Amino acid sequence: MSSPMLLRAVQAAALNTLIALGITVFGQESFSTNLVYSQCIGLSILGLIDFSNQWFIRDRSTQWHRLVLIVPLGASAGFLLGTLLADALLGYASTRYWLTQPRKAIGFLVLSLVAGTVLTYYFLSREQLAAERQKLEIARRQAAEARLKLLETQLEPHMLFNTLANLRALITTDPPRATAMLDRMIAYLRATLSASRQGSHPLAAEFERLQDYLELMTVRMGERLHYTLALPPELAELPVPALLLQPLVENSIQHGLEPKVEGGSITVQARRDGPQLVLEVIDTGLGLNASNGTSGGTGFGLAQVRERLATEYGAQAALNFVADGAGGTRATITFPCKT
Repeated sequence: MSSPMLLRAVQAAALNTLIALGITVFGQESFSTNLVYSQCIGLSILGLIDFSNQWFIRDRSTQWHRLVLIVPLGASAGFLLGTLLADALLGYASTRYWLTQPRKAIGFLVLSLVAGTVLTYYFLSREQLAAERQKLEIARRQAAEARLKLLETQLEPHMLFNTLANLRALITTDPPRATAMLDRMIAYLRATLSASRQGSHPLAAEFERLQDYLELMTVRMGERLHYTLALPPELAELPVPALLLQPLVENSIQHGLEPKVEGGSITVQARRDGPQLVLEVIDTGLGLNASNGTSGGTGFGLAQVRERLATEYGAQAALNFVADGAGGTRATITFPCKT
């Protein structure tokens, strides 16, 4: 017996007990006798109506009218079956009620019909509510997935345009380096575009894409850019949204390190804080207090990161920016670990 059916049986048994108690107070038989009849009749009605619902109603939205027949027929047949079963268990012949006390027998039948109708309405209402909640949850999940896909398709061209703008600047000032950057970009796009079509990927793959991107930026900035990627082995397989960290790295380079004459370094690291995964991008650039556009992280790529985190994790995720030491910026993403 499945869990929903078992729960319905327990609830029906509780109602049957109350009915038996009421019959005992206003009737003549003992409570034990009334309890046996009440349980046999009530559970028989429930079983027949449940069976009929499973086999004769495939779609309640279009076949609900069949309940008009199923409930009274199931209650009547359950009353007869339950009575015969109780008779067999107690050694009684309840048919005498129909001969000697027909009004009392009809009263029991009407009570069975009412109880069967009430139980059926109660259980069907709960099932319908559960089904609607499930549909709503599926619709929300599909909407969230569609929104994530839209954000990803917006983010990929943004990254590509930024890279092409950097390449254009090098073409006139340093053609050999522009050629090297173009070769690196081709290799980077070949490795990245297929991976970015996935909704999520292991954290190790996210760090691999960052390394490709940082190598590409190293061609442009030369010795002015140094980077460190720190990923603990035990976190390598944790799933994260694809291209989640790249906008933060882009922001650090574009607004923090590139405008700085001597350049600087960028560190990307991951750690676990209880149930939360913490990802940090730390740079030694101009910092939050400089007029470099990084205060609060309001750029397009960063807005996309915030939206993706909100869509995927809701209030459980956060993106924060703080000044790091004497200069530079620390961007921190936190969200629940998914194993």
